[in-house]
Order: sequence, then structure tokens, then C-alpha cells
Amino acid sequence: MADERNQTEANDTTWRTEGQDATPGAQPAPEALEAKSHHEVEQRLAEALAEAAEFRDQFLRAKAETENVRRRAQDDVAKAHKFAIEAFAEALLPVKDSLELALKTDTPNVESMREGVDATLRLLASSFEKNRLLEIDPVGQKFDPNLHQAISMVPGASVTPPVPANHVVSVLQKGYTINDRVLRPALVTVAQG
Repeated sequence: MADERNQTEANDTTWRTEGQDATPGAQPAPEALEAKSHHEVEQRLAEALAEAAEFRDQFLRAKAETENVRRRAQDDVAKAHKFAIEAFAEALLPVKDSLELALKTDTPNVESMREGVDATLRLLASSFEKNRLLEIDPVGQKFDPNLHQAISMVPGASVTPPVPANHVVSVLQKGYTINDRVLRPALVTVAQG
């Protein structure tokens, strides 16, 4: 580059010494302009090519990183689907152990069986609660078609104590929600108005 500048300066000097107007502000000869312009164009082209190569490299790196993030996200989703019930299954293992232990007793009596079933039911309820599987037990509540399924209707005044119209009189089968989403609606009897 320095050699090219020296050559350009030499051309300018030659031009001025060949009898041309050497006053300040005078225009250089067209050949000198071409040499300068050609040199500047080559220099700018080299800079532009270097910048384009740098941008291409950055683009390829960003594209590869994006692809890696997408692939990792897909793997995470696949693992979440595959092992979604793992925590719930772990919570149910003590319930199974309790039932197996009850069956191993040699001489069960009614009282010990009742205590065992009661303990197992408490374990199961605890497992449900830990995993946000909650009961829908709407006795006395206003009928909600999002949470309840009406099986029959009875006159509200005929029930003791009387129940207001469109309220749940009795639950035939409890419903359940999981993470605030209805898993099974409660089967209910509703008071007529």
C-alpha cells in the first residue's frame, strides 16, 4: 500500500513538472485520477470482502447456535413427555407397598384390615395432594357445568336441610382436577328451582 501511495505521489509530481498548472487546487491529470480511483476501488473492495466474510462467519455461527438451541428444546420436551408421570409414580409406590403388606398378614381381623385400608387411603390422598390431583366434592355448592356433571334433579324443598335451586344436593362420584384442569367431573344430584 505504501508503495502504491508513493507511486501515486510520484505520478502527481510528474504531472506537475511536465508543464501543467501546478497551482494549489489544480486538477490532476485523468491518468492520475484513474490510478487513484483504481487503487481506492481495490482497497474498498478488499475491505468489503473482508467485512462480508466476517458477517458470513457471524451468520453461520448464529445459525448453528439457533439450531443447537432448537434441538436442545426438542430433547427437553421429549424427556418431559417421557418422564411426566415419574414424580406421581414415585408417590404411588408407598401405596402399593402398604397394600402388599396388608395382603401378607397371616391372620387379619376386621379391625386391623380397616386400620390398614385407612392408612393406605391417607397415603394415596397425600400422593394426590403432592401432585396437585385434587378432589371436587361440591356438596351444597352452586352447580358448575365446568366441574360437575348432573345425573339427576330433585326438588330442593324435599331435601333436609333444604337446598337452594341449582345447588348440589349430593355427590354420587367425586371429581378430580389436576393442576387446575378437570380430570373427571363430579357426578352430582342438583336441586330443582
